[in-house]
Amino acid sequence: MPKRIVQRTQTGVRIESSLLKVLKGLAEYTNLSLGDLLEGIVLHSFEGKAPFPAETRDVIDKLKTVYGCTLTADDSHKLKEE
Repeated sequence: MPKRIVQRTQTGVRIESSLLKVLKGLAEYTNLSLGDLLEGIVLHSFEGKAPFPAETRDVIDKLKTVYGCTLTADDSHKLKEE
């Protein structure tokens, strides 16, 4: 399938620090840019699809441990900054 041409916009998004470290580690592991990784996660979730196979989720669990990320889906929309 040919690659689709898109227009991207630079954005300043605030995100919890340990979660960002996990995402950066995962982007490195999957050999994607952080932006490409996030686009893929969002596009999969918009269609109700899991973005990662089981083996990648295992890597995510290890990265969460390394970077001290204890957040879960239950924490979504409930985070508050100091």
